[in-house]
Amino acid sequence: MENLIDIKDLSPKEIDKLIEVAKDIMQNPEKYSEKCKHKIMATLFFEPSTRTRLSFESAMLGLGGSVLGFSEAASSSASKGESVSDTTIIVGGYSDIIVMRHPKEGAPLVASMKSIVPIINAGDGGHNHPTQTLTDLLTISCLKNRLDNLTIGLCGDLKFGRTVHSLITAMSRYKNIKFVLISPDELKVPDYVKEEILDKNNIEYVETNDIEEYMKDLDILYMTRVQKERFFNEEDYIRLKDYYILNKKKLENAKKDLSVLHPLPRVNEIATEVDDDPRACYFEQARYGRFIRMALILKMLNIK
Repeated sequence: MENLIDIKDLSPKEIDKLIEVAKDIMQNPEKYSEKCKHKIMATLFFEPSTRTRLSFESAMLGLGGSVLGFSEAASSSASKGESVSDTTIIVGGYSDIIVMRHPKEGAPLVASMKSIVPIINAGDGGHNHPTQTLTDLLTISCLKNRLDNLTIGLCGDLKFGRTVHSLITAMSRYKNIKFVLISPDELKVPDYVKEEILDKNNIEYVETNDIEEYMKDLDILYMTRVQKERFFNEEDYIRLKDYYILNKKKLENAKKDLSVLHPLPRVNEIATEVDDDPRACYFEQARYGRFIRMALILKMLNIK
């Protein structure tokens, strides 16, 4: 039985295959409409989510399967003190596959050790978010027709942003990738990510506080919000939350074929005036999430 806890659980070859299947689903949805008939997916979301939970549910329904689950810890037996492992064992008896989001790093990994059905990590604290990364990779592949030879700007909260850490890990396995890491000093990419992934793989990167300094070089600009829930005190959050706001003026020197991505939800780090720019691809990116998750569900359930 396979689980997906970390993006490293998938080889680049497996990722390429998932992208290929996702593109085929986009082209031929009717071919896949009953692939998961009589299969049940459980969504165990101990932390709020809109896009991830609904796109997983939409993905399973699009494959002809059924969905059950909860959308917050308060509506589960966790509120009575039940452990994640016990919840997983019980729900595994009601379903064929489990999708879990949890505020604690490592919770889906612990759950996978006890589960009798495959577990997909839909985000654990500030640690990993592999299916968002798969969404990002499908998006980049569709927009650029490649996953190599790219200069990628990552902007905002690079310290606590699990989507950022997973994307760096995934993209570092492709050829000729360069990163521009744009953040305030307090929210820089953690040292362990730089040492274990960027430095270890000789990936070229620069760190900067200035969003406009390297704008002209970027093929992808990946914006992230400064996440209030990851801060230990509100003063730091208030001081940093408006540090970077992408607007039309900041895009003046950008490439004509730049793709602006964002894992969403957006607060105010991308001005709404950017939405009409052809380089704004974040709503399209959210839509792609459904198709890559359909491909992933098929893989995890060993459905050809």
